[in-house]
Amino acid sequence: MATKPAINAKSIEKLGAARLAELLFEISAGDAALKRRLRFELAGAQSPAEAAREIRKRLASLAKARGFIDWNKMRAFAAELDTIRRAIADQLAQSDAAEALDLMMRFMSLAAPVFGRCDDSNGIVSNVFRGACGNLGAIAAAARPQPQHLANQAFEALKANDHGQYDGLIETLAPVLGASGLEHLKSRMLELAKTPVPKPAGKDRVVIGWGGNNGRIYADEIEERHRQSVARLALEQIADHQADVDGYISLQSQKARRVPRISAGIAQRLLSSGRAEEALQALNAADGDFPPGLAHEWETTRAEVLDALCKNTEAQAFRWSCFERTLAADHLRNFLKRLPDFDDVQAEDRAMAVALAFPEIHVALHFLVTWPALAKAALLVEARRAELDGNLYELLTPAAQALEGKYSLAATLLRRAMINHILDYSKATRYRHAARHLLECESVESSIADRRTYPTHHDYVNELRRLHPRNSAFWTLLPPPSE
Repeated sequence: MATKPAINAKSIEKLGAARLAELLFEISAGDAALKRRLRFELAGAQSPAEAAREIRKRLASLAKARGFIDWNKMRAFAAELDTIRRAIADQLAQSDAAEALDLMMRFMSLAAPVFGRCDDSNGIVSNVFRGACGNLGAIAAAARPQPQHLANQAFEALKANDHGQYDGLIETLAPVLGASGLEHLKSRMLELAKTPVPKPAGKDRVVIGWGGNNGRIYADEIEERHRQSVARLALEQIADHQADVDGYISLQSQKARRVPRISAGIAQRLLSSGRAEEALQALNAADGDFPPGLAHEWETTRAEVLDALCKNTEAQAFRWSCFERTLAADHLRNFLKRLPDFDDVQAEDRAMAVALAFPEIHVALHFLVTWPALAKAALLVEARRAELDGNLYELLTPAAQALEGKYSLAATLLRRAMINHILDYSKATRYRHAARHLLECESVESSIADRRTYPTHHDYVNELRRLHPRNSAFWTLLPPPSE
């Protein structure tokens, strides 16, 4: 029997240029995106100037468009945008980097009108613009624009960053901007921060909501906040690229420095600069009354700072206390790897005991399954089954999959918790999942050697039928009961 020919670039070459041209022409007849791609390629083959003209024409057309893009056309639209992006980054940039840089900046400016025409809840259009922002660094490096001019372009772009399309702009352009370009961008951002937004008088002020001063939120107030946010975020990134720790710290208000995440960021920068004592002071400035688990970065940074100050015993005690409060696996790993041989084994046993007694069973289950300590996870489930919330399928389903086989009873109890929840609350959209879980329970029934006091699968199903006789939509998904 003849094998099917492989479809790859090498085998397709054998068709020859003429036949390939016929096939492409035929296929593109019903595919606007492919036809546009071919047009870009043909223009590029003719000359860089012709390629740029074709791209510029399409960008102008997209900028003028106003029609809403339906959800079923979003993928095709995103594909077209990506075709334009690749035509600029992969084709034109190789022959005329300066023109490519200008066109990519124009492409990025499409973000505002494009996002106004579509619902990008799945992020496919955002991904195209993020990719384009990333391309700007390589294109700018090849184009070698005057740093001050590039900084001015970056400044105008960042002011229009309403949809996050320019979030990575400073990062990607910093090597090309260099010291002089970054300093110029910094000066422009400082000027922006100091320039107030004009406030119209009286009735000329536009009200866009309620809850601000005098019960109103004015458009100029929102613009002021946006301007300050743009300037501060840009100045923070510039400070990092200039290794200006004090400049970064000066941008944080006293109120902000009490936020654990921000105080941790300050401390990390100070620690990297060899200023451990100041780093500890920055951490101590944070409000200490925050819920466990919501200051993980602060906790990790504090332990690192204590180590840097040669306060190793205090650092280890802090790591252990953080683990006891949160069951954060990295706190435990960082604690264990600093212990002498054999001591870590005993410490890990203590950690498992802490997890088994942890008040919140779901946090403990996640920790034990992902550590992994599956025997302990099974023990937890079997001992504290009544505490399980069957609605937490994102946790219970992978936990059951991890435990099935060697710990089939625990896996069954997790699945029963989900089944019970679905049927107790008549969640019809999840009946198929409940039916699947029930069949999975049946498939591992024979591997359960010691079921302790828990009912057999047969008894459990009979009890379900007694409690939920009216859930007919669920029972029709299962095979009829055997005689």
